[in-house]
Amino acid sequence: MGERWKYQIKTGGIWGVFMTVFMILFEIKEVPFLEQVSKPSFYIRGGAYIILGIFVLGYFTWKSKNKRLNNQ
Repeated sequence: MGERWKYQIKTGGIWGVFMTVFMILFEIKEVPFLEQVSKPSFYIRGGAYIILGIFVLGYFTWKSKNKRLNNQ
């Protein structure tokens, strides 16, 4: 696996997990934790956050990292 993909998975995966946890905490007053986790929509949204983080956020942060390193 290339260096770019390792960076994208690490960066985007962390962001996706953070957003999933934040999503749980944001809705905890209206819907209990176990009820949120038991719904399939929770896993769909969590997976979407992780995939979006890896492919979009990870790609753009990789590009900016390379740009910053090349300008030094």
